[in-house]
Amino acid sequence: MPYLTATATDTRHTHAGPGVGVPGYAHPLLASDQWNALARPGAPVHWAVLNVHDGPGICPDPRCLEAVGQLRNAGVRVLGRLDAAYGRRPFDALMSDARRYLDWYRVDGFLLRRCPTHHEALPGVRRTSAGLRDLHAGCHLVLGHGTHPHPGYAALADQLVTFSGPWSDYRWSQVAEWTADHPPERFCHFVHGLPRGHLDEALRITRWHGAATFYFTDRTDRGGTVDPWETMPGYWDEIVSRLGTGVSE
Repeated sequence: MPYLTATATDTRHTHAGPGVGVPGYAHPLLASDQWNALARPGAPVHWAVLNVHDGPGICPDPRCLEAVGQLRNAGVRVLGRLDAAYGRRPFDALMSDARRYLDWYRVDGFLLRRCPTHHEALPGVRRTSAGLRDLHAGCHLVLGHGTHPHPGYAALADQLVTFSGPWSDYRWSQVAEWTADHPPERFCHFVHGLPRGHLDEALRITRWHGAATFYFTDRTDRGGTVDPWETMPGYWDEIVSRLGTGVSE
């Protein structure tokens, strides 16, 4: 059976300052060049999400093992993607997926996508957060709300995704007042459909809104029929040149 020889403590560093959080590229078999680009020296990557098959899959995947090992050897955190289904996913199912991610890929934490936002769901997410940290003491936990949640969620995770959507909404978006009580390192923004010519404007908005981790792409969701995050943006090298020290090819 495939396995990783690296351990969680082998992740030596992450990019300091503003940087990219990758919501999850397509399978490494289909997007090998894109996964390789994340491990290049100087790439401003805070973390990248691994989604094997709507979760960890049913057995270790050799291609994913290779991609994860490459990223972690480059000092990039790898997070497993868990689906909270807006609070409807059973606790035991989430923990089962998390254990497989840890056993097979030795991930550094998790992105809890479709995380609920309302106050009534706080106890359930608090239980999930505590359970994930019990499984992995060094867990880096990101709650994927996609919008500003109740402020109580800030105490449950390392980072919150407080925007996920199209550029047409992001450029006019407002930030919740309570976020000013927390440093930018606590917040992430995911923006799709961003034209190349508006990249600098988007970076300014992210800074003004107090988010240190972001993902911008010119890909779109085509009316909700495709996942815009699965493919690297056409201006990836421009993002690297603005934030990192990598060399464009």
